[in-house]
Amino acid sequence: MTIPALPLAGSSVSMPLLGFGTWQLRGDSAYQAVRDALEAGYRHLDTATMYGNEAEVGRALRDSGVPRDEVFVTTKLPPERAGDERATIDASLRDLGLDAIDLWLIHWPPSRGRSVKTWREFVKARDEGLTRAIGVSNYGPDEIDQLSDETGERPAVNQIRFGPALYDAGLVAAHRERGVVLEGYSPFKTTNLHDPALTGIASAHGVDPARVVLRWHIQHEIVVIPKSATPERIARNADLDGFELTPDEMTTIDALGRR
Repeated sequence: MTIPALPLAGSSVSMPLLGFGTWQLRGDSAYQAVRDALEAGYRHLDTATMYGNEAEVGRALRDSGVPRDEVFVTTKLPPERAGDERATIDASLRDLGLDAIDLWLIHWPPSRGRSVKTWREFVKARDEGLTRAIGVSNYGPDEIDQLSDETGERPAVNQIRFGPALYDAGLVAAHRERGVVLEGYSPFKTTNLHDPALTGIASAHGVDPARVVLRWHIQHEIVVIPKSATPERIARNADLDGFELTPDEMTTIDALGRR
């Protein structure tokens, strides 16, 4: 599997366009799924404090034998932990068994106008070497601008719910104009995989519609983090070599966002 990566602003790291999501995976199921993902070739793992599986993700990474510097690891601060940023990242690092994470995100905008104050703590954590890059999740462009305008530091990434049915060229452009990498979660839940547009394109390439959706993200240079607990599906979702969507096919899939 050959997956390209995007450089992240304000850091020396690049983020693989395909990652493995771990939301709703807990305990032994989380551990085994991450082991299966690393075996299948994923080199980008996405977790969060609120997922309750950082210890399993970290243990799976260690047990996999894959060198730490080959895997990009993301975790996230719950909004209710605004004000306890340092204690939260220290706990994440301890549970993951890492000296530093590659990307730390504010999971949702904190209430009562705490975003800027929290963001300043994120900048401090990055400057202290606890995380290599910092970003946000579930933010709008205006909220990103507020962080940048008030601190002089823009988020490297914004992780949002995304997929073909939610495609918005204006939103994608807004992130590109700001130098913010767009990352999509729940790519399959947001899109009807039985849509004739997707099944027809999938048939033409001899793949399943899920892989068409993932390939569409990658060709748009939008990071995508599919999740599964099934070894066969985990491996299949990583098998994205050997086919490329044509410009017309990309346009057809883009149009799903205007229905």
